[in-house]
Amino acid sequence: MTAGAPSPPGARLAAVLQQLRQRTGLSLAQLANTTTYSKSSWERYLNGKSLPPRSAVKELCRLAGEPADHPLALLDIARTDRTEDTGPTRGTPVRQRTATGTDTPTPGFATVPPDTVTGGTAPRATDYARTGHRRVNIVTALMSACAVVLGALVLAHLPPTHREEAPPSPMPPAATGALCRHTACQNKDPIATRCAAEPLTLAEHETATGAWIQIRYSQECGTSWARMWGAVVKDRVEMRVGGRHGSLHSAQVTTRKEADTYVHTLMSVVSPGTPVQACFSPAAGGEGECFKVLGRAGSPSAVHTGCFACHACDQDTGRGRGGRAVRGA
Repeated sequence: MTAGAPSPPGARLAAVLQQLRQRTGLSLAQLANTTTYSKSSWERYLNGKSLPPRSAVKELCRLAGEPADHPLALLDIARTDRTEDTGPTRGTPVRQRTATGTDTPTPGFATVPPDTVTGGTAPRATDYARTGHRRVNIVTALMSACAVVLGALVLAHLPPTHREEAPPSPMPPAATGALCRHTACQNKDPIATRCAAEPLTLAEHETATGAWIQIRYSQECGTSWARMWGAVVKDRVEMRVGGRHGSLHSAQVTTRKEADTYVHTLMSVVSPGTPVQACFSPAAGGEGECFKVLGRAGSPSAVHTGCFACHACDQDTGRGRGGRAVRGA
């Protein structure tokens, strides 16, 4: 690893943070305006030049509508890796004279050259004491003066703290709320419209193949969408709102990157008591798995009606779970 390059865990964390920023749809300047960190700080965090604080990771995950557990785990690994790579710095070993007359390094000990007398009468011990005492006083005074001057210079040239990293010309903070409401959100992306910033999970279901399906709901936008993760390429999820002839949206895993993360459908407006159904179609073919929730008037909670319709879901296994609202999931 070259000097200045991020460690492998740090590079992986930076890649995840870049993906989260792309999902927010915000530029670096907009990201700085909507968080407590400056544009230059985000540039360092996203490019792996330095590790972000945990609060920065949490703010970015909140804007992207994603849980912070995975990025925070990567941050802890990157910090541990950096600590292990940085060992204690040893001083330059001094040299001592061996019996053969050669100099050999001896760590931790400095040798004092033997006193030599060039001739004449050796100075008395009292003369050394007086001279040494005067020199110590002079050196002490000079060091005190230098310390005062250096202290003033250091205080005058200290780098700005984190709070002072904000742009010199403050701009009014950008709105952090959703960009649409109710019918204006129909058929739109929940992340692009920021409806996924603080969603609720009305119900979730684990499929026979190990994929997970969630029915999500935004109180602020009044909309629902389906999300799938743990799937494989060509797995498909569909969400229908309002019965057989209601709104239908679907999403399919098309790349390995999507399989490693998740896919989600577009949004549909949900009125109180509207039935919302999600169905999973496996890539290998065969029958899928469906489950449904019924929203209660004026409440984000839901009544889970179990697995049905696609015949692959076993109600006795309890794979389908619902009736709970999970914030920030």
